[in-house]
Amino acid sequence: MVYLNYNNLDEETQQRLLTNSKEDVVCKFGNDLKKYAIENHINYDKLLDEEAMRNLYTYHYVFNI
Repeated sequence: MVYLNYNNLDEETQQRLLTNSKEDVVCKFGNDLKKYAIENHINYDKLLDEEAMRNLYTYHYVFNI
């Protein structure tokens, strides 16, 4: 069995997964993140990027070879 993590993937795949992760984070926590960013004077886009990256490591990757 082969175990891969996000860093083992090519650039195109990493970008696609990051985009999917951002959409997932916005869907789940979008309003809470916006509220947190406003209250703490944090850039929302930067916060979203950080949360999306953190969210990537909760995924289980399955590949058909």
